[in-house]
Amino acid sequence: MDIRQSTIAITGAGQGLGQMIAICLARAGADLALLDIDPEGLAATQRQCHMLSAKALIYQVNVTDENQVEAVFEQIMGDFGRLNGLINNAGILHDGMLVKAKGDDIEKMPLSQFQNVMAVNCTGTFLCGREAALQMIQADCEGAIINISSIARAGNAGQSNYAASKAAVATMAVCWAKELARYGIRAAAIAPGVIDTSMAKQLKPEAIERLQAMIPLGRIGKPSEVAEAVKFILKSDYFTGRVLEVDGGMRM
Repeated sequence: MDIRQSTIAITGAGQGLGQMIAICLARAGADLALLDIDPEGLAATQRQCHMLSAKALIYQVNVTDENQVEAVFEQIMGDFGRLNGLINNAGILHDGMLVKAKGDDIEKMPLSQFQNVMAVNCTGTFLCGREAALQMIQADCEGAIINISSIARAGNAGQSNYAASKAAVATMAVCWAKELARYGIRAAAIAPGVIDTSMAKQLKPEAIERLQAMIPLGRIGKPSEVAEAVKFILKSDYFTGRVLEVDGGMRM
């Protein structure tokens, strides 16, 4: 894919990885559709993209709402006339143990806590991937869909909801690669390790130190390093149906 001749949609573009991915692709010459539920974050990302002379339009959307997602991707096609890629990056973290005993008391993860994470991370990825594929097929646009998974997809204590959602989005990418290849659409996933984002900052300092000690490279990753992996997949027309791990050699 020639990124300079492409329109790329990015969910969760208002902060963290999504914002850095947008900046990286803006620098590479892409036109950008920036999606997020946070209008202030979207505006901040748009300003940075405009400073790089990129076309960047913003769309406030709740990725768990089917009607909103359908309408937004139709609007993107109307605004740009094409769609060549989607970075499914929107996600949330709400950790907790499945059950936790404290003396005679036992706490359990509320169903709502599990469902909220699955709704954004898994259902949101499904809805955006479906609508992006639909628009790309209808407009005869070849391109790529990249789901942002996580090293936690292998399973991690205290992350039943998050790990399950990230395993799901990695698997969906493999399914979509097999289904969409006939239309010239590739699909892949990226599984970052511990990356220096606002989500990572939710972890306790001792947890960060423990995780960092497990990384062979001895440090947490930079958002720009994940963004470069996104750019690699977009540009590599023979890369599909695989999960690219960007984790400093860490294994869970």
